Amino acid sequence: MCSTAQTDHRPLAVTMGCPAGIGPEILCRLFSRADTLQGGPAIVVGDPGMLRRAAEHLGLALEPVNWQPGDPVRPGTLPVFRTCPLDSRAVTWGRPDAATGRAMAGWIEAAVRLTRDGICSAVVTCPISKQSLREAGYPYPGHTEMLAALTHAPRVRMMMAGDRLRVVLVTIHEPLARVSGLLTADTVRDCIEMTAASLRRDFGVRTPRIAVAALNPHAGEGGLFGDEEGRIICPGMAAAADCGEVSGPWPPDTVFHRAAAGNYDAVIAMYHDQGLIPFKLLHFQDGVNVTLGLPIVRTSVDHGTAYDIAGQGKADPSSLAAAVRLARTMVANRAAAAVS
Repeated sequence: MCSTAQTDHRPLAVTMGCPAGIGPEILCRLFSRADTLQGGPAIVVGDPGMLRRAAEHLGLALEPVNWQPGDPVRPGTLPVFRTCPLDSRAVTWGRPDAATGRAMAGWIEAAVRLTRDGICSAVVTCPISKQSLREAGYPYPGHTEMLAALTHAPRVRMMMAGDRLRVVLVTIHEPLARVSGLLTADTVRDCIEMTAASLRRDFGVRTPRIAVAALNPHAGEGGLFGDEEGRIICPGMAAAADCGEVSGPWPPDTVFHRAAAGNYDAVIAMYHDQGLIPFKLLHFQDGVNVTLGLPIVRTSVDHGTAYDIAGQGKADPSSLAAAVRLARTMVANRAAAAVS
């Protein structure tokens, strides 16, 4: 359920991601579609040379044009804000390096600046290489941590969003053996609170219905299969009781089915694969990664760089298109919430 508000005419800032991955291809496919700009303008923060290479490889009559703040975005064009110059001729599809890492990090930084300065309305990101980001001297393990640092956000959460299911993770990229030790009542409470705030502000849900997944099979079966439900999850839920209709902890093997059937607005998952396996089963092509807790709107594709198919014309822009649509909806809903 999403509310609507008047259109924000500022462009979205869409970063190109790793230039050696599928980012340039999915951007070219997206901008070649007649309906891409119907919901509002968008610009690419990246390298025109790589986009030109991708367009030619795909047989698309799409010419990147230079864009600067204040310039109009004309339908049928591929407007590019060029920063962090890159020698596109030296880039090999599927082979990231320190140079591509420096470029993609610079594009993220530029997109955040454009959005924080009010020139662009939101940031939409194409996939990056965590390894080449590190090789370029950046200490962040991924997009989420880098965006948190750039925007000085003290707390962030990862939401995976689709038309049928939304999932928010208490722990993210952690070994399964460490998950139980990382869970606390405070982290569960915090995750519920941030989810409820986003559902209200970003998705227009007045009274969030939030289901909390258990950690153990059968929700612990009264302590027979683990005590984290009673010892950690239930106290966290009790502390967040004013966040809407919060229920659980529900057995993980049924709660996602019930959420997909429309019974809940979001599910709190205790660890990465608990939430992402059911989510990607439903939304493998059109899922969107949303960062909660930032002062700006940020959405992203829910897939990686796909180096194995980069430069082969096989990349599907569906997740990027969904990320663009959701970013526009979130911007509109935040504007509506600010004046209500």
